Amino acid sequence: MSGSGDDGQRATDGRTAAGPGLRTRGRPRSAEADTAILTATRTLLAERGWADLTIAEVAARAGVAKTTLYRRWPGKADLVVDAMAELFSHLEVVDRGSMFQDALATVGQYVTLLQLPETQAALLALASEADRDASLRAKVRGQVIDPQRRLVYEAWERACARGEVEGETDVDLIFDMICGTLVHRILIKGEPVDEAYLTRFVSVLLAGVAQLRMSGGI
Repeated sequence: MSGSGDDGQRATDGRTAAGPGLRTRGRPRSAEADTAILTATRTLLAERGWADLTIAEVAARAGVAKTTLYRRWPGKADLVVDAMAELFSHLEVVDRGSMFQDALATVGQYVTLLQLPETQAALLALASEADRDASLRAKVRGQVIDPQRRLVYEAWERACARGEVEGETDVDLIFDMICGTLVHRILIKGEPVDEAYLTRFVSVLLAGVAQLRMSGGI
């Protein structure tokens, strides 16, 4: 962005008026500001949804200048991807002592995130936007989906270490079964996942994995 307003903002940020190639000093990117921006993005998604989410309102809610957002995120979709990536980064494989209990607790975390209004608004909109934008699709996959997929690898390796299972498995298939089922039920059908449903789902999932291994499928 350019113009006298942007020059004034750069001065406010402690930057020189020289061109980007000549700058040698300046305030480093603030982790605190990033956290405030991503939190504000998720809060406004929950309150207003995708259509009414604006960069200006995110900046105001986070207490930063609009130029701060535009320097870091080229558009709303990129900002929302990062907001979702930060949220889903808190997912972890829970160690409850058995493959079934681990899966129940870990998938339960995923269900909790999918049932948040901000997650539903973001994922439905990003699916639509990414359908027309290959680079956005790649960003969603790299920053949101693939880190979740790695949790399945971690869970399988932990079960192997306990001696509950052995060998390799089709992690992509297991991951698709989890995400496909839960995204369809929660985001598409709009139905909740309670403890009883989650228990049945995990039981069927692990039984299916065991059956495929017995038949040599994975």
